Amino acid sequence: MKFQTNIGGLDKGIRIGVGALLIVLALLGIIGWWGWLGIIPLATAFVRFCPLYALFGINTCPLKSRDE
Repeated sequence: MKFQTNIGGLDKGIRIGVGALLIVLALLGIIGWWGWLGIIPLATAFVRFCPLYALFGINTCPLKSRDE
């Protein structure tokens, strides 16, 4: 099954930064187990598809680069 890309470049960068930060903070013991939820924004950034965006009809991907 192929999903339509709905995450643009800036959105992808923010997701990678937030996801990595949450995981690092969890590893250092600064925040609790919920920091491991940073895996979710990392995964969605790398596959460039967000199921919640699809559910709500949000798309941050420019038209010319969709479905790459």
